[in-house]
Amino acid sequence: MTVLKTSLRSFFAHKWRMVLSAMAVVLSVAFVCGTLVFTATMNTTFDKLFAESASNVMIAPAEDEDSGSSFEGTGPANGVPESVPGSVVDEVAAVDGVEQATGVVLSSNVTAIDADNENLNPTEGAPTMVANWSEIELRTMELAEGQEPVGLGEVMIDADTADKNDLAIGDEIRLVTVFGDYTASITGIAEFMVTNPGAAIVYTDLPTAQEMLLGGADDFTEIYVDSTGDVTDEALKQSVAQLLGADTYKLQTADEYIEENRDEFGEVLSILEYVLLGFAGIALLVGIFLIVNTFSMLVAQRTREIGLMRAIGSSRRQVNRSVLIEALLLGVFGSIVGFGLGVGLAVGLMALMGSLGMNLSTEDLTVDWSVPVIGIVLGVIVTLLAAYIPARRAGKISPMAALRDAGTPGDIRAGRVRAALGGVLTLAGLGALAATASVDKASDGAGFLAIGVLLSLLGLILVGPALVGLVVRALSAVLLRGFGSVGRLAERNALRNPRRTGATASALMIGLALVAGLSVVGSSMVASATDEIDSSLGADYIVQTSNFTQLQPAVVEAVQGTEGLASVTPSMPVETEITLPGGGTEEIGLSASPATYVDEVQLDVAEGDIAAAFEQDGIAIDGDWAEEEGVGIGDQLPVAFDASGETATLEVRAIITPGSAFVGSWYIGTETMETYIPAEARPLPWMLFASAEDGGEEQARAALDAAMEPYPQVDVSDQAEFKEMIQDQVGQLLNMVYGLLALAIIVAILGVVNTLALAVVERTREIGLMRAIGLSRRQLRRMIRLESVVIALFGALLGLGLGMAWGAAGQQLLALEGMPVLEIPWGTIIGVFIGSAVVGLLAALVPAFRAGRMNILNAIATE
Repeated sequence: MTVLKTSLRSFFAHKWRMVLSAMAVVLSVAFVCGTLVFTATMNTTFDKLFAESASNVMIAPAEDEDSGSSFEGTGPANGVPESVPGSVVDEVAAVDGVEQATGVVLSSNVTAIDADNENLNPTEGAPTMVANWSEIELRTMELAEGQEPVGLGEVMIDADTADKNDLAIGDEIRLVTVFGDYTASITGIAEFMVTNPGAAIVYTDLPTAQEMLLGGADDFTEIYVDSTGDVTDEALKQSVAQLLGADTYKLQTADEYIEENRDEFGEVLSILEYVLLGFAGIALLVGIFLIVNTFSMLVAQRTREIGLMRAIGSSRRQVNRSVLIEALLLGVFGSIVGFGLGVGLAVGLMALMGSLGMNLSTEDLTVDWSVPVIGIVLGVIVTLLAAYIPARRAGKISPMAALRDAGTPGDIRAGRVRAALGGVLTLAGLGALAATASVDKASDGAGFLAIGVLLSLLGLILVGPALVGLVVRALSAVLLRGFGSVGRLAERNALRNPRRTGATASALMIGLALVAGLSVVGSSMVASATDEIDSSLGADYIVQTSNFTQLQPAVVEAVQGTEGLASVTPSMPVETEITLPGGGTEEIGLSASPATYVDEVQLDVAEGDIAAAFEQDGIAIDGDWAEEEGVGIGDQLPVAFDASGETATLEVRAIITPGSAFVGSWYIGTETMETYIPAEARPLPWMLFASAEDGGEEQARAALDAAMEPYPQVDVSDQAEFKEMIQDQVGQLLNMVYGLLALAIIVAILGVVNTLALAVVERTREIGLMRAIGLSRRQLRRMIRLESVVIALFGALLGLGLGMAWGAAGQQLLALEGMPVLEIPWGTIIGVFIGSAVVGLLAALVPAFRAGRMNILNAIATE
């Protein structure tokens, strides 16, 4: 009880010194809890949507693996969704126990365009879906305005799309599908009664949906079967299976349908969850350094107090326990606050999703009992682990040493062991990173990269204090010596406690190492792609959709009919199953193109004749696969085409150098594709390569832009624009990652602030003496700011150097995947280094201000 009372008094006596350490716990726990609450709420919301829309039994085409999902419907590569014959509805309606069978037609391979020729497709990646308005839709939607659509010239849209695009009843829109370009007038607006999944939804009547999406076939993409309630869903499913055949169609009960949708949605959501939790883990790791520093400095400042406790009979174990109890209080407090903040963060993420078109209601906010438990346990454990070393150090303080105010005991031998171990781990890590250059496959080098990153990070953290003297003196020689005695004082303050300086800098090092590593990888990807485009792309223009879906026939015809183009070469995805020489099969995605492809894209051929591969019954294969399977030029490969079920024996006529191809490494000619896939099942191209007639590039580009004007979903790029597009895409991804890494960097900045604030308290008497002998307030503040800048730059040097090593090793693996150029983004690296100095300057503002306000006499009298 005495230890507990002592711990409580000490904790509340130093409560303001604990605030910044608590912030590290608060932010990290908030990120973890916010992620868990947000993903749970998403799951709850979509479970409700799936449950509301499902019938007792669902019927879908057997071939359509994803037909159970309400968010699918694109069908195979030909753009036409798989379907069930319309006669099945009447057959199933006559089954005992069936109250009603309803056919639905749904597809997302559609482009919606308003009267201003603007694309109505959501920009966040969600699709535009067209479906027939039926009783099934009334389960999740309600007619808010106008009337239901009737006939080919009428449609109804969802309210969110109408609001976003300023559409009203009477406005006209265009719908571009595989089967044509349709113009229709808006007759009604429907509102969601449940979550809007983010898609733009257009409704038509049933005949119109069948005409637009299925080419007029009297079929359905899904059939919803509702029971009378006299039989179970499973029994009803068995009755339907007996009628139609168990393997003829895909049959699911409502529970199976909901579970499949939940799993499909969960796979996507889990990726987001793991990413967010990963960044929360990084922030927790950084927070550990802050907590270690805080308790180390508090123990040092309370040396006399602890020594007195030891002198009056407190054991080492009691002193140790006292510090750990303070850490426990800090962890519990920070975790509870973090949990509350995490719930608020989840609500904020829901609001963000709403701004992107996916409306999530706070009524569905799901806070499982496990969330606060996970948050509090995680926060407490991390805090206790971080405080363990300072607690042990406190227990080693002897009564006599404390009473002499000798400070915490130093352990020179432990420091040397730590530095030696850190050096060994760093060298081992760098060796593992270097080993990535010796592997032949990227998958083989992934282990070296992971081990190298881990060992080099741990090693540099351990060896950091030993590097303080060397690096800080070097930085001081460049930056601080010009500030005279103030600069020398700042240097000595940074050198005074190498372990503290090293821990503070290490917190910043981790975040900046990740930033530098990702910057190198991203820049190398862009540079490699640019180099590949320069060396292999012969086409003048690339035509593709903005969301990389297939190009509709109307678009392809418009490009092919453009004046001034010498050639137009489509690239079509073909899904196949290849029988391996040693038995078994493997699914391979081929690219089908006419023979002109070799003129538009220069392929790096290891063996064979690439032109012959595009001729009838020829094939070009990937070099790595050929080596692994022992396949060579002239070998025969049995290839089954998924779209038709036909099997062909194709001759290997070219082997592509691994990782060198612009678009894939497997090719066949369009003649081969057309032989084994009937016209109605052939895939649509996802990219067109076009070349202008000699000397007519400007006229051809103008004509091509004019031809694509009615299709705002299509992008036309020349080589320079194509490079810029790739750069923008990589840049957007990196910016998103940098935003998430900002959490770890913020925690690291808090560490710098906390270290300086505690250092000011620790040096109160020293500051008073310096002020007494003539150091002005301005000089004192400058000294603290300079010390902070040096610490921040020390962490930046370690982090940026380590990150560039990580990035270079990562690029070695990318080189095996066709991205051989190593590009160091010196502008970003230098910018981050300068930014670190600014961060150090800002972090010192409050501690420097507080130091400058100290009363000189009171400071000198401080013990």
